[in-house]
Formats: sequence, structure tokens, C-alpha cells
Amino acid sequence: MNGADHDRTTAGFKVRIPVDEATETLREAVAARQDGDGPLTGTEQVPLETADGRVLATPITADRNVPHYERAAMDGYAVRAADTFGSSDRSPELLRVADDADGSGGDDGTAPTATVTPGTAARVHTGSALPDGADAVVMIEHVDEFDSAAELEVTDAVAEGENVAPVGEDVDANQHLYDAGHRLRPSDLGLLRSVGRREVTVSRPPTVGVIPTGEELVERDPGPGEVIETNGLTVSRLVDRWGGRATYRSVVTDDADSLRVAIERDLTKDIVVTTGGSSVGERDLLPEVIDDIGEVLVHGVGLKPGHPVCLGVVEDTPVLALPGYPVACIVNAVQFLRPALRWFEGTDPDPHPTTQARLERKIPSEPGTRTFARVQLSRRDDEPGADEPAVAATPTRASGSGVLSSVALADGWVVVPDDREGIPAGETVAVENWESHP
Repeated sequence: MNGADHDRTTAGFKVRIPVDEATETLREAVAARQDGDGPLTGTEQVPLETADGRVLATPITADRNVPHYERAAMDGYAVRAADTFGSSDRSPELLRVADDADGSGGDDGTAPTATVTPGTAARVHTGSALPDGADAVVMIEHVDEFDSAAELEVTDAVAEGENVAPVGEDVDANQHLYDAGHRLRPSDLGLLRSVGRREVTVSRPPTVGVIPTGEELVERDPGPGEVIETNGLTVSRLVDRWGGRATYRSVVTDDADSLRVAIERDLTKDIVVTTGGSSVGERDLLPEVIDDIGEVLVHGVGLKPGHPVCLGVVEDTPVLALPGYPVACIVNAVQFLRPALRWFEGTDPDPHPTTQARLERKIPSEPGTRTFARVQLSRRDDEPGADEPAVAATPTRASGSGVLSSVALADGWVVVPDDREGIPAGETVAVENWESHP
């Protein structure tokens, strides 16, 4: 057992493992499940329509050119560029409209029936296939059409290839598009559809068993000494947002046998997460249960709020025991569960979006502890200097780790590094919007 004392109810947390060390320990526990190459969760093929947010398990190259035909890039007339040389407003070039040149062979790449011969032009629309014989398009703004529709005047010369999208202008056949590990976005799906893809091979979503624990927890109508269960709900929805598949279990009471059965039931999942019962009190049984049926790797981390987190392994399945205070539970889920889900997919977590802001009140912190201070953002009342942020960050006054509203009503948090003893008021800080990022 690393960082935990067996006589925890009297010893407390004598040693708190640094956050980075605890994170690396969890990464190693996840990596130990690796069997061969590729994502730990395996792969599956899914229709492109359902692939938004999924992680590619294989690299992708283009199956065809886009566009796969020469096409008009403007509404106008397809011409031979040589027939327009010298054209101007003062000296327009007279061209005949080619037979059947109505531009009807447009968006699907089917060429119009007209063929452009010397001295003729064919009507085209944006996206139309270029008619045979044409090598440029005159924009409709530079054409004067006659009522007879048999002739027109070109008032601006064009060069060969002007206003024409060549074959493969967007994508070349066999062009490399994406590496394995790329998380698909809506724009990616559009590009993949354009090159002929209908399915993609992606990582299977990591599966997570979420087990809320505590004899005081109820689903509704709490009496004295009872608390409505929220941690399991919050964590399971975070799992879904982060690309995993959560199984949200019913509350398990503070009983060692019941906790053991609940954990062992979910060892078929990629990771087991419990909430509550991870500290050093008489009813905090999870560290002992995990150590009895597996191994506790870390118990107690230099993190505030939420230092009584417990990381373990049971039958090669990582078990993450989150603290019961709601804010501490969320902080630890973001710090440990989110990256673990990424590692299972074969990727690393992206940084959270941040907002630069001036800190309005000091944030205290202890050296050796990474502090997550919830803040609210607002426009500054004064006029900021040229190099100062226009936004102010005010720490929430409800700062206790059991005050869920201090997170839910905040705009993000400021992370005080382990090696700093707080951040003074007036300093520019990066506010992490942890909840807006998948």
C-alpha cells in the first residue's frame, strides 16, 4: 500500500502523494491492462452519423478525389479563355450561347449537354461540371445577356482555369486525413462523407461502474441525518460526457461485505468508481475493502478539496474511490477519472478551455497541495490596462468541499500549483472551464 497507513482511523493521512505522482500511478494501472496494440477497450465499426466525438482506432486516407470532376466555382458562363482575351466594358466580346446550354447538369457532377466550341459559351451554376471544351468560367456579373438568349457579351477577360475548381482541389485520392487517436468532430464527419466513407473504426467507449455508498444516502425526501444522493448521478453523467458508458448503481450501505460484492459485480467494467467512504473515519470502509480483495495503490493525495481519494486495483481492474463531499468528488473525478477514460481510448486528455482574469481576492493554499478554487467571472468595473484582462475572477464565498453550489454556480476554477503558497489578489490567473470540455 503506497501512501496509506493500515491504522488509518487513528493515524489519519501522514503522507499525501503529489497529484502528478498519483496520476502516473493510475496511468500505470490502466496501462497494465494493455494486451497488444490499439485502444484498451477494443474497436468497433459505427455509421458515420453516430461517430461524432468518437476516437478513431485506425488512420484514414481519402478513397477518392474531392471534387472528382472539374466544376464551376461561380455562377456564370463556361467559355474558352482564349475567346475572352481583350474583353472589357468598352470592348466586349460577343459569344453565342451553345445549344442546350441551360446549366442543368450541375450539382451532381453531370456535365451539361452543351459542348463549348470556339466562339460559344454555356450557362453554368456554382458546382456544375465544366462542359466539354470549356477551360474557364466568366462570372455572371461580367456578362450582358440579350433578350434572345442566343448571344451574350463578355465584359471581362478570364484566364485558363479561372473560376474553375480542379479535380482534387479539396482532397486528393489517397491523401492522409487522420491518425488513429483523433477524436471526430462534426466537420470531420462531413469531410469523411465527401470522400466516400460511410463507416469508421473507432475505440469502444470505456465502461464504468458508478457505485454511490453511504448509509445516509436516499433518493428523495430526506429526513434528519439523511442526504439525497447526488455524487453518483453527477459522476455517471460526467462519464457519459467524457465519452464513456456509465452504469449508475443503487446506493450501497456502509457494510464491508456489501461493498465487496458491489465492487466485484462491476469488475467486468473497464473501471470501477465509488463515491463516499474513502477517508479515515469509522464508516470509511472502502480503502480496507479494496486492499482486502485487491491492492490500494494510493490513499491520500496532495489535493484540495478532496485529498482522501483512494486509487486501487482489483483483479487488474482500476478502482477509483472518490470522496463523499460533492465538490471533492467532482475535483477528483476531473483529475483522475477523466484522464483514465482517455487512456482507455488510447488518447490523452486535452487541456480545459481557460479564461484569463484578474483575481479579486487572495486564494490561500498550502505548499505541497494543489488547490482548486472555484470562481465567478464578471466584466471588470474599472478600465483595464493594455496588457490586463478585461475579466475579473472572484472566489466563491461558499468554499467548503461539501457545498455543491460553489461548483454548480461557479464559472470555473483556478488551480494553485503545488509549489505556491496561494495567489495574491490582483494577479492574472487562468480560470479553467472544466465543465464545458468533453
